[in-house]
Parts: sequence; C-alpha cells; structure tokens
Amino acid sequence: MSPVLILLSGIVLLLCLISIAKLNAFISILIATLFIGITNGLSAAQLLSTISKGAGDMLGSVIMVLGLGVVLGSILTETGATKQISNRLLRVFGIKYAKLALAITSFCVGLALFYNAGFIVLIPLVFTVAYQSGLPLVYLAIAMAVPLSVTHGFLPPHPGPVVIAGVFHADVGKTLLYGLMISIPVLWVAAHFFPEWIKKVKSQPPKGIFNEEALQTDDLPPFYASLFIALLPVLLLTISTVGIHILKIEQGLLSDALIFVGDPGMSLLIAVLLGILLLGVKEGKSTAVLMDKAGGAVNAIASIILIIAAGGALKQILVDTGTAEYITQYFKNSSLPPLVLGWLVATALRIAIGSATVAGLTASGIVQPLVASMHVKPELMVLAIGAGSLMCSHVNDTGFWMFKEYIGLSLKDTFKTWTVVESLIGMMGLVGVLVLDLFV
Repeated sequence: MSPVLILLSGIVLLLCLISIAKLNAFISILIATLFIGITNGLSAAQLLSTISKGAGDMLGSVIMVLGLGVVLGSILTETGATKQISNRLLRVFGIKYAKLALAITSFCVGLALFYNAGFIVLIPLVFTVAYQSGLPLVYLAIAMAVPLSVTHGFLPPHPGPVVIAGVFHADVGKTLLYGLMISIPVLWVAAHFFPEWIKKVKSQPPKGIFNEEALQTDDLPPFYASLFIALLPVLLLTISTVGIHILKIEQGLLSDALIFVGDPGMSLLIAVLLGILLLGVKEGKSTAVLMDKAGGAVNAIASIILIIAAGGALKQILVDTGTAEYITQYFKNSSLPPLVLGWLVATALRIAIGSATVAGLTASGIVQPLVASMHVKPELMVLAIGAGSLMCSHVNDTGFWMFKEYIGLSLKDTFKTWTVVESLIGMMGLVGVLVLDLFV
C-alpha cells in the first residue's frame, strides 16, 4: 500500500475513533499514529522513538507559548484588562462591527506572532467580547483567527514569508506589497462574510478557561496600560524582527537582547511580569490571587497540551515513514504552471504533514529551481506557496485542535468552520497570485 493510501486510511480511522467510538482525541490520535507507523513497516523501536521525538519537538516549540499565554490571558481577564479593551472596542466599533474590531486587532498581532502564539494572546479578548456583546463565540473566533492565518501565509515581517522569501531571493518589500493586495479581499471574504454563515454553530468552551465572574467588576485598570500589556509580545517581536532582519543588527549586546525578546516564550514572560506589576500590584490586586487563578486556567488547557503532543507524534510519523518525500517525488517532474505547482506541492505537504510552516519551507525547496529556470517572479512564488501551506487544515494540524478545543466544537463543526475557512484562504490566495501574475 502506498504511503498516501496509508495516510488516508489513518485519517479515516482517526475520524471513526473520535466520532463513532467516542474516544478521547488524544488517545485517538495516538492510535492512528501507531496504525500509520506499523502499516508503513516501522519497527517497534523506530515507532516509539518517532512518537517520542515528534511529541517532544512539538511541545518543545509551543509549551512555553501555551503556558505563558494562558497565564497572560488569565491576568488580563482577572484584572479587568480584557473587559477594558473590549469596552473600548465595542464603544468605537459598536456590537454590529465587533468582528471587524477583532479582525483588525488580530491582523496587527499576526504580523509579529506565529499563529499559536497570536491565538493564545487574543482568545481571552474573544471570550470577553462574546460575553459582553452576546454574539456567538465561533462567529467572533473565526474573525480573530483568519487574520492570523493570512499574515502567516502572505505578509512579511511575519517569520514564515520572510524565510521563504530568503529561499527564493525575493524582495521582501515587493512580497509585502503583493501580499497586502491579496490579503485585503481574502480578509474581506474569510473574516467578514464567512462568519455570517456559521453563526448557528454551537460551542462549549472547557470549564475554567474563561472566568465570567471576573467581568462582573467595574474596578478596571487604565485602558492604555491594559492595551500595552496585551500587545507587548507583539511589540517586542516587531522590534526584534526590524532590528535583526531589516536593520541587520547581528553582533553585540543589542543583538543578544533582540534575539531574547524576539523569542515568543520570552516576550510572553516579559508581558506576564509587567502585567503583574502594572495591572496587578499597581492597581492593588493580590499577586497570590492572580497566580491562583492563572494556575486554574493552565489546568484547563491540559487536554489541549496532550492533543498537541499527539499531533506532533503524528506529524513525525508522516515524516519518518517517507510520506512527505513520496509526495515530493511525485511532483518533481510535473508539467503544471510553476505558480500552480508551488501551491499544489505546498497543499499536498500541508495535508500530509499538518504544519503550515514545514509545508511551506519544504515546498520552497522543491520548486526553488523553477524560479530561476522558468522566469517566475519570486515574490509571487512566495505567496503561492504561502497560500498552499494554509489549505485543508485537519486532524494532523495543531491549529485545528487548538481551535476545536478552545472554542469547544465537535469534530464535524471544526471541519465545517476551521477547515473550510483555511481552505477558502488558500484558494483565494492562489487566485490572487494568478491575477497579479497577469499585471506585474
């Protein structure tokens, strides 16, 4: 049986275990991972080693972001900072345009933060706006999540497009300009119109992840202090990106400082410590109470952490069994137009591997020779691959599980909402690239 058929069989097994057998998602992913590994002929030792490596690598990259992000979210909620920000957003935009307010905020955050980090930073605000406005949670969550994906796929200075632009020696400024031209219509459709179609989808967030009682108080911190702490991780990562990649500061104490604050985990830790000081101690809030509430919020995401670890194991199995390489070889001799080929390779790798970043970087290596040999504009190839890397998010993507578990959706409703909107972004992105190719 070919690796692709084994992958498809594993996905079907996973869906059956969750939706029919009603097994926990963490256990279901592990069983599907074992099935794919065994069917591909991995020995017991290889299988166990791959699972450990995949889970460890995945948690190693996100555990600090998840943990500190939840702590920061708890501090912002318990001190009333999210209510203060929400009040101002609703006052300026009105309830009618609440999702627009979240989309604009998310777009600014997404320019600096990876999807996981941006999602963790913004989800408390989504819960607060939903609570205060009475609007459906999934309706607002999609409006928040879409800009994070769009910036991840299309826009420097986000790290993904910057790295892929480096592979193709693309002009980062032009990539940003073309990316913005594509992003505006994509955001209009995916973040503005699409949420209207899913308003009736029911959600049940995990208990303890959002404290409604904290929003009953009118003892709120100052707005600008609240906004500063909420956006501090974004500001720090933006400063780091500008200093390292644009100003080319590469040596000395300043370079070390930029690298330090440019790490998502460290930027969140700095925000947490300043949040305790400016929103807690300065406003007369008990640090012990804030930390106790934060501990409860961390407990509430324990199942999400386990699911992400299992997703990492599944991704690693697909890499070590050669599934990604099999797909790579299939496309190498294709006669498709280069931009479509780049998008299609990234899409296939996204479906196989799950990680948008890995899919984009791997696809760029495969199609890189085409840019020189077929006179393809490198900036457009960066965007085509970015669009493909967002396609068809499903059960081997940590973003899929984060959206499902935080919002509290069924597997079916996660496919109806998250998978569909990610694919919509990816397809509209390709159309935008092909249209631009006619004029630039």
